[in-house]
Amino acid sequence: MSTRAIDAGLIDELTGIVGAAHVLQDPEMTAGYSIDWTRRFAGATPLVIRPGDTAETAAVMSSLAAARVPVVPQGGNTGLVGGSVPLAGEAVLSTRRLNVCEPVDELASQVTLGAGVTLADAQAHAASSGLSVGVDLAARDSATIGGMVATNAGGINVLRYGAMRAQVVGIEAVLADGTVVSHLAGLEKDNTGYDLGSLLAGSEGTLGIITQVRLRLHPTQPERATALLAFETAADAVSAAAVLRRSVASLHALEAVFEGAMALVSRHLGVAPPVGSLGDESHRSPAGDRAWLIAEAAARSDPSDELGAAVEEVDDLVVDAAVALDPAARQRLWAFRENVTEAISAAGIPHKLDVTLPAARLAEFVDGVPDVVRATDPDAQPLLFGHLGDGNVHVNVLGPGGAEPADEVDDAVLRYVAELGGSISAEHGIGTAKLAQLHLNRSKAELAAFGAIKRALDPVGLLNPNVLLP
Repeated sequence: MSTRAIDAGLIDELTGIVGAAHVLQDPEMTAGYSIDWTRRFAGATPLVIRPGDTAETAAVMSSLAAARVPVVPQGGNTGLVGGSVPLAGEAVLSTRRLNVCEPVDELASQVTLGAGVTLADAQAHAASSGLSVGVDLAARDSATIGGMVATNAGGINVLRYGAMRAQVVGIEAVLADGTVVSHLAGLEKDNTGYDLGSLLAGSEGTLGIITQVRLRLHPTQPERATALLAFETAADAVSAAAVLRRSVASLHALEAVFEGAMALVSRHLGVAPPVGSLGDESHRSPAGDRAWLIAEAAARSDPSDELGAAVEEVDDLVVDAAVALDPAARQRLWAFRENVTEAISAAGIPHKLDVTLPAARLAEFVDGVPDVVRATDPDAQPLLFGHLGDGNVHVNVLGPGGAEPADEVDDAVLRYVAELGGSISAEHGIGTAKLAQLHLNRSKAELAAFGAIKRALDPVGLLNPNVLLP
């Protein structure tokens, strides 16, 4: 991947803004900013700039805009659709130094955080005041708050608190020309025009560079009960999930791992699941894959009776169940979900297809997608898991020996999703990976409106120019 030449005068200008230590040009120093976490998307960049605050970010963007240098904003670089790496030789603006945590506003249950604050640090900061961040991800140690808002990240607690957009009560961002827009008061009622925070959430860095976010926080729920439930079919798991959502007011997470993914993560951990049985890898029953659900309830007081009663309610669907209350036992159950992504990455370079299905078509999709994959690439292996509480299935596809599968697999799966009335992206975004399929979910009129907004805020097209918009 070739990179554009950067004028020495511009380098001097940027160095004067952020300091020489934070203008990186050495390929060995910039390499880590040029490849994504999956190793599937890789590019190159002529320079990485690391501003330390909003004023520096604005000055940097003003200089880059004057020089017409396109920019990829990057947080923790944990994205999975090629949206945070310089695939066409763009400069990278890293927000990792924007990592200030303001004091928690305990009266409002809110906090203002720099875009580069990691989720884990945000969680620890909120916990010191008895509060919690509404979104949780397995990549919590690396994922940054700004990046999570820019991609409208979801995670395991969406069924209770909503995705990242629902947490945002204020935002500050730098536009393509260096203009700063800031609205961080966090008023719960503020009916004074367009909601820029909601607009920037999910925009994937194409409209502005988020520098600070004011988040709504939630009361900590210290008492937890976790159940691992095994099912013979995806349909049984989906039916049970519906009952649990209705019956457990304190339901905090409802995660699914289907048979292929469970077999892989079990091997990766060196431990068989405590409930249910795994068939041999060549087995696929006419009813489809077996399924496992992790259901967790969280409350101020012990929710185990509430969860236990709901599990009894679906007893005719459940093959076997294990319930854990103490943290160590709960973590042993969660390991079969939280380590799936790591297990898949250790096995090769997957194509990651993050989709949402209507509840009524979810089991049909889980049972049908392996045939869709193999009709396109007979040697590919689909591995399914996800957030069953909100209909989000992560379809990971590996080729033989861990190689990438045929590119045509992506299109086949996403078209199948659209045929069933689902969304081709639940929480990872469009990035560059799904540009060609965005029309499956968005009309020409909607795409035209997207383009109009982009041109209004970034008329030259400098911000993440190869992402989201066809």
